[in-house]
Amino acid sequence: MSVMKIKRKTKTVWRVHWREGTHHRTRHFDRKHDAVLYDAEVKRRKQLGDLHTLTASRQTLAAFAEEWFQLYAVPNLAQATQRSYATLWDAHALTRLGGYQLRELTPETITRFRGQLEHAGIGPSSTRRTLVLLQGMLERAVEWRRLSANPAKTVKKPPQQRKKAIRPLAPATIEQIRRHLLAKKRPRDATLISVLAYAGLRPGEALALTWNHIHEHTLLIEQAIAFGEVKETKTGQRRTVRLLTPLAHDLNEWRLASGRPDRTALVFPGRNGQPWTDDAWRSWRRKVFQPAATAAHASDATPYHLRHSYISLLIAEGKTIVEVARQAGHSPTITLTSYAHIIDELTDSTRRSAEAEIRHARNNPIPRNTTQPAGSDKEARTA
Repeated sequence: MSVMKIKRKTKTVWRVHWREGTHHRTRHFDRKHDAVLYDAEVKRRKQLGDLHTLTASRQTLAAFAEEWFQLYAVPNLAQATQRSYATLWDAHALTRLGGYQLRELTPETITRFRGQLEHAGIGPSSTRRTLVLLQGMLERAVEWRRLSANPAKTVKKPPQQRKKAIRPLAPATIEQIRRHLLAKKRPRDATLISVLAYAGLRPGEALALTWNHIHEHTLLIEQAIAFGEVKETKTGQRRTVRLLTPLAHDLNEWRLASGRPDRTALVFPGRNGQPWTDDAWRSWRRKVFQPAATAAHASDATPYHLRHSYISLLIAEGKTIVEVARQAGHSPTITLTSYAHIIDELTDSTRRSAEAEIRHARNNPIPRNTTQPAGSDKEARTA
């Protein structure tokens, strides 16, 4: 390491020269004072074993983002998440921060970036998600020794907006949806509604079920469909879900109607027996599910809402939070956070089995409150 004076035709510059591994590095300064300070910084970082950040952090954020997407996002994140992040990056961050070198990013720079988003009318949710993306991206920059610290970590983000309280559909409403589909001669779709509502599967998990996954007393959930491909579940974990007797009956009827397909076949095959594509799912949701839900006076419902119904049934049975969370495929903390109001509503209710609730709804086609938690009405408790 050294500071050297160099005379050029037009001016004098000061050069700092050092060796980093097998590479020789050089940087020029107009003032000796700046060169001396930089030379001291080189020596300090060399002693700390942090010398690489002096050169690595010259990479622009735009260039690093491309590297991050290829090395981290593609192998580790779901395609839907990749698309969401790419949209946020292109729309909000690339033009505002992409030209900055990594070493130029400071908490102040990123705080100013947040202000720019808000001034441009970007909503709190998108602003928060963009800052979370940026923080995660720069965390990899720290891990890959491009930065010594994450400048986005201390920047305050907009508070996360509260989601609307979950309002599960009662079995009576679910049965109205099923009756509508059966009347339209759509047994496959009626059975899919049963799986979503009475096993609590996510749509992608239901569409990835094969007949091998259906056992005598349980459903094995170990894969899901995303963008027309069978992959691991959202959490990456395998779980079993209790197979309620009414659902077992529906699945058996559907298998008979399907001509007893091979055990390896999909329970709900798409075109030519292949997994459903994203377009096929959106079309089904719009053309098949929505009219049936509207006929059942539940026009605001989505297929994913049916999952909440199963969780509500488990809570009405008096299952522990740990057991409910295990069958739902998420953590007990999320269960408590998302379903606290339902738990409170059903705390003093007489316990009633999920199977009894479903049988009551099938045998009594008089609609109940479409968003009432299972097991909460007097009629159900005394029937």
